Amino acid sequence: MAARRLTLLLGMVVMLTVHAELQLPSEIHVASEVWEGHTNADGTGMGWDILREVFEPAGVALRLQSVPYTRAVGLVQRGGVDAYVGAYRDEVDEGVYYPRWHYDGDQISALGLKDKPAPALDQLGELRLIWMRGYEYQRYLPNVRHYREVRRHSGILGMLDQGHADFYIDARVEIEVLLAQVAQEVRDRYQVTDLAWLPLYLGFADNSRGHALADLFDQRMAQLVEAGTLRPIFERWQQPYPFD
Repeated sequence: MAARRLTLLLGMVVMLTVHAELQLPSEIHVASEVWEGHTNADGTGMGWDILREVFEPAGVALRLQSVPYTRAVGLVQRGGVDAYVGAYRDEVDEGVYYPRWHYDGDQISALGLKDKPAPALDQLGELRLIWMRGYEYQRYLPNVRHYREVRRHSGILGMLDQGHADFYIDARVEIEVLLAQVAQEVRDRYQVTDLAWLPLYLGFADNSRGHALADLFDQRMAQLVEAGTLRPIFERWQQPYPFD
């Protein structure tokens, strides 16, 4: 009788395992804003390389879509895609499911004119800040009271020059891309001050498919970090390794 119960138990374990495997999608549809060197529209970039290493050895093909950030979030919330890239944890209250593991991190910095004192975290409440629409930095930086969201990078330097804002907040790499688009004599008018480091996540759709993919993501990230498999990707793209 005991042997029979053991056989039945093993059979149930096998069936549950097969069922779980059948529920795992064959591809993951991921949306992202185009961030140079991270999620390029042509499929190159460190972020895309990391996600390929996470999903493709597990039999899940990576399908990419380049859209503005707020549209990527909306697509996930509506179930139009499986995940979006570059999320800060819990930045969206509904329709998004966050995994345990981050895949990268942002050095959040402030861009301002050199004739202004460099900002400190405990002084942010006194300053007028701007950042890109949907980035939700007020959730992660302390004492923020006066902020405005902008839709385009093109007018940011002008807002700082004309005194419409004290500092522009963004990931340092994005600030460097912005400054690289102007002449050196223009760049020399500005300073960049590091404020905080924030881990970056995938934001998954809050449905059974998204949960299954998030579980796989967590399993694979734990394996890859323990094995050191991701370190060469960060070295190749000359970015700091966020798992030490």
